[in-house]
Amino acid sequence: MTESAGPYTAHPRIMVLGVQPGTPPFRIVEIDGEVIGEAKAITDVLLAAAAFGITVHDLDDPDVVRWVGGDKHTWTLRR
Repeated sequence: MTESAGPYTAHPRIMVLGVQPGTPPFRIVEIDGEVIGEAKAITDVLLAAAAFGITVHDLDDPDVVRWVGGDKHTWTLRR
């Protein structure tokens, strides 16, 4: 199977990694493959994107943001 025949995989500029333990728990944010900081809420992701000149209209668009280990509503550790 060629790469073009495979399923589409988005490569968004913003990637939000899984929840990390902390007080409060946080998620690491990468922009353009570089770790830029921690997010403790959705607003932190939006502020980080804006700081890099990225306007986010839809947090559920996989071409814009990739959520790893949960979605935009996942901000606590799963037990």
